[in-house]
Amino acid sequence: MKKTSILAAVLIIVGFAFIAWQKTDQGRQNKSDAGMGNTTLAEVLLPSTLSQSAQIGKRAFEKKCMACHGINAAGQVEVAPPLVHKIYEPSHHGDESFQRAASLGVRAHHWSFGDMPAVEGLTRGDVTMIVAYIRELQRTNGIN
Repeated sequence: MKKTSILAAVLIIVGFAFIAWQKTDQGRQNKSDAGMGNTTLAEVLLPSTLSQSAQIGKRAFEKKCMACHGINAAGQVEVAPPLVHKIYEPSHHGDESFQRAASLGVRAHHWSFGDMPAVEGLTRGDVTMIVAYIRELQRTNGIN
């Protein structure tokens, strides 16, 4: 009788451990399925409309910036920071900061992603439009 009780207890423990393992594994699977390649660092709410300048900036951003800074400037894990973040609010990083970063590159100072290289093929006008896009995203997300 004692062996039966011990065996039953072991089976119950193993059963609970197996169930817990399955739930943990399923949680990981759901998380990675939901993000299929999603490595964004910020959740970005989109404005209902964009100004004409921001629409132009969005297209330029998608061509020159999105590969690193992610879709809608949400950043990417181990690649580049989100630009829709309080650190990049206008009072801390003015528009000229974006101009300088694009034309000269910038040394890492807020994040541990490494230095940002200069971006080839962008004019000051292009960056002005990109900044308009980023600022509209920021305002929609409560960053003023």
